[in-house]
Amino acid sequence: MISNISIVLVEPQSPGNVGMVCRAMKNMGLSSLRLVNPCPLDHPEALMFAVSAKDLLEKAEIYPDLESALADSPLSIATTRRHGKYRQEIFNPEEIAMKITADGGLNRSCIVFGREDSGLTTHEVSLCRWLATIDTSSEYGSMNLAQSVLVFCYELMKSRGGAVDRTVRELAPGESLEAMYGQMESVLLKIGFLNPENPAHLMMSLRRILSRAELDSREISIFRGMMSQVDWACGEFKGKKGGA
Repeated sequence: MISNISIVLVEPQSPGNVGMVCRAMKNMGLSSLRLVNPCPLDHPEALMFAVSAKDLLEKAEIYPDLESALADSPLSIATTRRHGKYRQEIFNPEEIAMKITADGGLNRSCIVFGREDSGLTTHEVSLCRWLATIDTSSEYGSMNLAQSVLVFCYELMKSRGGAVDRTVRELAPGESLEAMYGQMESVLLKIGFLNPENPAHLMMSLRRILSRAELDSREISIFRGMMSQVDWACGEFKGKKGGA
């Protein structure tokens, strides 16, 4: 199961932090590290802080963007310290660990961490199925990247060997979800449901709704078939309902 869990760092800025993340992962038995457009990994600080986890650093997978890093992952978790309109229903590390380990490794999982200075963008958060945060003091809530990774890895280690939910289904991977969202946005723009000047506003809400549904591949096919039929049927579209 643990081999089916990846830690994803989006544009990490400090080689030392990447090295410390490798050490934190190895402390807790995780070995899959994915890096999106990272800082130089051959920097002396990366090797120094990785200590005996240099092998994780050397075999880390490099991706050009978060979407490609999550393409094969049905379960993706965006870590965030900020709350807001598009950052609701946020779980804590223990809850995320229980969700991930309950399926016994059936679905690949990715826990995503953002840049040291600015975290994840709203768009990057939207690419993930769930959101998670670490409760910290209101006096000083910012945590070091490697410390944050260690907290999640520790909770994952604690959850190993727990009860497996036999009703868990094999979910659709990230690339299937993104293809569905792309088709949905195109069709909803065509029929006038989305504001062409800001389609992301409603699409973010639709993404959160469908993330809660935890769609499998068959359900994705149903949605895409429905969108194809809507696209075909609106050939005689006369404009948005109620429009001039």
